[in-house]
Amino acid sequence: MSTEELPAYAERVLDVADLIPPGRVMTYGDVAEWLGEGGPRQVGRVMSLYGSAVPWWRVVRADGRLLPGHELRALDHYRTEGTPLRDAGRAAEGHLPRLDLRRARWDGTGAEDPAAPSGGTHS
Repeated sequence: MSTEELPAYAERVLDVADLIPPGRVMTYGDVAEWLGEGGPRQVGRVMSLYGSAVPWWRVVRADGRLLPGHELRALDHYRTEGTPLRDAGRAAEGHLPRLDLRRARWDGTGAEDPAAPSGGTHS
């Protein structure tokens, strides 16, 4: 899909996802707050439709659980990037770790404003 076909909000969400450094994450709600528009569900919808064009594993659920259906792929990325994880408890489904949001969460410090007009880098 070319950039011209992306809705403007989707382009802005993907721009934020591109800004998140390796080893760090933002929740769906964080992205919406950063943009000052939409909410977690809208960001999640954009990521489900268009997120494959960006590091999708860096936009996460607020509870730190790995994205259902993509847990192992995401976990590989997190381990490669050194993203902080919390060990899974015995009761954890599939004994998968969770993201350590206290340590992994990125607040956008040092990033340029993604709401500014861009040249559109997603395809």
